[in-house]
Amino acid sequence: MAGATDQRRREVLRAIVADYIASQEPVGSKALLERHKLNVSSATIRNDMAVLESEGYIQQQHASSGRIPTEKGYRQFVDSIHELAPLSAPERRAILTFLEAGIDLEDVLRRSVQLLSQLTRQVAMVQLPTLTVSRIKHWEVVALSPLRLLLVLITDTGRVEQRNVALSEPVDEEQVARLRQMLNSVLEGKKFAEASVGLSDLMAQAPADLRGALARTCTVLIETLVEQPTDRLILAGTSHLTRMSYDLPENLPMVLDALEEQVVVLRLLADAPELGYVNVLIGEENENEEFHGASVVTTAYGADGASLGGLGVVGPTYMDYTGTMSKVSAVARYVSRVLAGK
Repeated sequence: MAGATDQRRREVLRAIVADYIASQEPVGSKALLERHKLNVSSATIRNDMAVLESEGYIQQQHASSGRIPTEKGYRQFVDSIHELAPLSAPERRAILTFLEAGIDLEDVLRRSVQLLSQLTRQVAMVQLPTLTVSRIKHWEVVALSPLRLLLVLITDTGRVEQRNVALSEPVDEEQVARLRQMLNSVLEGKKFAEASVGLSDLMAQAPADLRGALARTCTVLIETLVEQPTDRLILAGTSHLTRMSYDLPENLPMVLDALEEQVVVLRLLADAPELGYVNVLIGEENENEEFHGASVVTTAYGADGASLGGLGVVGPTYMDYTGTMSKVSAVARYVSRVLAGK
């Protein structure tokens, strides 16, 4: 909003946005005067609304109706939120207790999106820690049969990945143990960008009786984890999007389709801000056309001051921005606290 626009008009805009978020009904000047202590005449309010409309912050759907916020109006409202309201003590205790009951990293993150979806009544999403920022903590190798191995990767961020390897020649327990020891000797503590060199060296130095098994194992690891690391996503609460169908029936299928395309959502979460900051994209601010009828609120979670992944919600443009931003921030903060302690 231009600098010449006075504080009163900012208050009128905030009141219109707040009322529309609460009711999803167009807001008129009479209702503003009744609900908010603006201390001016109805003529002044009508004039302010006319100016706000001419500047693109609100619009009138029908000639006889009140006004509703535009995406520009929502952006001004969000930009005016300088401090996020803290959650109540019972809310904070409930979040922490629920997350601390998680048995491992994936369970904690699954609980976080279930909780965030319930708190915000939006679709919640979280990205598992990216392999690009992880170090290899340990490889476990298990013989499912003489001709099939299960590889289990555990990273320092708590992420677990599994891969199956089909062998051309059978292996026994002693060979499996040696294979496990060889993998860990060259990969433990390494980042994934460094892993391909270690795996290539390992194949070149393989003893004759393990050459075939090692070649197949290293090939699977390089192709599926090193060269094409897969980010994983957990969603919760897609049913909440049906509330969008009232005002945005044409956008609902597009948003649902986009949520099924995990790469689209992962791109959103990859752009999550640094720890402690919340980002809001409203309508057409989203790069993906599928989200042009929605708003996306994201932040990062992490441990030891480093971001491990993104977390956030998708909902209608008339979402409760103040409450949603506070809850996204709080859940991410408590996820980070729980992961740091695990």
